[in-house]
Amino acid sequence: MNRAMPPEARIYVAGHRGMVGGALLRCLQSAGYRQILTRTHAELDLLDQAAVRDFMQSEWPEYVFLAAARVGGIVANSSYPAEFIHQNLLIQANVIHEAWRARVKRLLFLGSSCIYPRDCPQPMKEEYLLSGPLESTNRPYALAKIAGIEMCWAYNRQYQTRFLAAMPTNLYGPADNYDLEQSHVIPALIRKVHEAKASGAGQVVVWGSGSPRREFLFSDDAADACLFLMNLPDEKFELFFASHSHPPLVNVGCGEDLTIRELVDLVKEVVGYTGQVVWDAGRPDGTPRKLLDMHWLRSLGWQPRIGLADGLQRAYVDFLANHP
Repeated sequence: MNRAMPPEARIYVAGHRGMVGGALLRCLQSAGYRQILTRTHAELDLLDQAAVRDFMQSEWPEYVFLAAARVGGIVANSSYPAEFIHQNLLIQANVIHEAWRARVKRLLFLGSSCIYPRDCPQPMKEEYLLSGPLESTNRPYALAKIAGIEMCWAYNRQYQTRFLAAMPTNLYGPADNYDLEQSHVIPALIRKVHEAKASGAGQVVVWGSGSPRREFLFSDDAADACLFLMNLPDEKFELFFASHSHPPLVNVGCGEDLTIRELVDLVKEVVGYTGQVVWDAGRPDGTPRKLLDMHWLRSLGWQPRIGLADGLQRAYVDFLANHP
């Protein structure tokens, strides 16, 4: 297999203990990479520019996967908007700037599909960025991620770096966050439905109306897409930087969505819960629909491998193993 990143390449995975970073680490290891650089938060605080500079200047990574971020669902975004914008801006600024100083060959910055407008045409194309108002419940986080895209673009134009921004859809999988105050929809549902089953409760309460449509991608598929992008041959990788009028941005998803009501039914089936679902319509729904246009990544030859039913089963197995 032709690979832009040779097996002996020095590769830094920022955020390797998170769900996406952990999936990236597994993906790189299974692909035979031998010099993967990782640091825990205790070893390297990415909010500290001097510490990030010292790390980059001492380790000299050739490739960087920037998966470190402050993340969470509607509750967390609504409760801690200052932390979401402040911490994400600092992490991105420090890693991207110091990657340029360390002459990193390629960097992949992981964002989120929430960068697109709340009422964005569906499916959401990369060109729809900044074409309308954002969803208010996660605007600070979305603006931080948009700033990360802009920073990659600016460094590419001014310094001829090759920093690419990948925008994954809603992700789930091993090492997800099941804290009900911090989690996204799938881990929150898995925990709620499991606890309802374990306690013998006849019903479970779910936020919103159940009508919004969402797209979901298993974390290992997202990692596979990231490795695929970073290993593109030069002539294909350069397509992302050919025009100064478009940011170096690519969607990462599966191209299929479903309603939250349909998702709850799938989670109930995986968990084996037969009780009733009560919809708390007084709680926010968030964006009505978020489906990514996958034309660009598919045209390059990438497809996801793990379907939602299979992925939910794997996620539930991970939940049972790590959250007794």
